[in-house]
Amino acid sequence: MKTNRISLLSKVLLIIASIILVVSIFVPIWRIELDAPQYPEGLGLLIYANEIGGDVDIINGLNHYIGMQTLHTENFIEFTLLPYIIAGYALLFLINILIARKKVLYFTFAAFVLFGIIAMVDFWRWEYNYGHNLDPNAAIIVPGMAYQPPLIGFKQLLNFGAYSVPDLGGWLFIICGLLLLFAVLFETGVLNRFRMSKPTAVTLALFFSISFISCSNLDSEPIKLNKDNCEYCKMTITDGRFASELITKKGRVYKFDDLRCMINYKSDNSNVECKIHFVNEFTSNNLLIPAENAFFVHSESIRSPMGGNIAAFSENKKAQEFAKERNTSLKTWKEINQ
Repeated sequence: MKTNRISLLSKVLLIIASIILVVSIFVPIWRIELDAPQYPEGLGLLIYANEIGGDVDIINGLNHYIGMQTLHTENFIEFTLLPYIIAGYALLFLINILIARKKVLYFTFAAFVLFGIIAMVDFWRWEYNYGHNLDPNAAIIVPGMAYQPPLIGFKQLLNFGAYSVPDLGGWLFIICGLLLLFAVLFETGVLNRFRMSKPTAVTLALFFSISFISCSNLDSEPIKLNKDNCEYCKMTITDGRFASELITKKGRVYKFDDLRCMINYKSDNSNVECKIHFVNEFTSNNLLIPAENAFFVHSESIRSPMGGNIAAFSENKKAQEFAKERNTSLKTWKEINQ
C-alpha cells in the first residue's frame, strides 16, 4: 500500500547524517594549501565553521607585502552564523524522523543542496574580493596581477602553487548530501528498479559512508622509476630496491632514492612533521611497505645508490637469512631512524 511516511531506512540515514553534520562543526571544512620553494612543508589555511586556522600569521605576513588583506576570524560574519546553521540542519534531520513525511524529506534535501550552493557562491565571492582588492601602496606590485585562490583545484600565484580542496568537514558535508540523496531515491521508488531489499540498501549506504570517512592519505604513492627525483640529493630514482617515501601530517609526499637520503632530509628539515614512512621491499621491485613494520639489514656489501647500504624486508625470516649471509644482525626502524 502506498504511504506518505518515510521508511526505517530513511530514518537510519537521517540519524547518521545528523551525527556527521554535528562532527563537521569541529573539524576543518576547507583547506587552501600554498607550495613554494622557501616553504618545503608548505603553508596551510584551514577554514572551520567558526574560525580560520592553520598558518594564518605567516600567510598574513606574506599578504602584507603584496597588498592583500590580512585574515582575521572576527572580520567574517559567516564564522558567527555557520555553526548555528549547521546545527540547525542537523536538528532538521532529526525533526524529519519525528514527522516522518516524504514531502518534508524532499524539502530538507532541496534546502540542504541550496545551502551548499549558497555557501560555495559566498566562498567564491570572498576569494574574489580577497584576491582583487589590493593595497595600491603595497611593497610589491605586479601590474594586472590578481591573487584570487581557486575555488577548487590548483592555481599558480606568482611563485606559490595554491591548492583549494575540501577538508574532513567538507567531505562530511558531501556524505550528508549523498545520504539524503540515497533516502530520496529510495522513497521515490527509483532504487526499487534495482530490486534491493531494505537490509541490503542500509548496508550499501553505510558502506559508502564509511568508505568516504575512512579515505585518507595513509597509502603510499607509487614511485616512478627513472622519472621521480630524490627530494634530498635530487638524483633520479632508478633502483626499486632502495627507494623510500615519507608522508607528512599535511599530506605532502616526499620521495627518496636511498633510505639514508630520507633520514638526512628529516635531520635537515626538522620542521617537517612526518606522519608515516615507507621503504622499498628489497626482494621485490619497487614495492613500498610501511617502515615501522619492516625488518632492516645494514651492511657495506649491500651497496645502495647513496651509500646508506640498508635493505628492508617485510618478512622476518627473509631478513634473518639475508643478515646471516652478511654476518650481521637485524635492525629495527627505531634504530635506523636516528
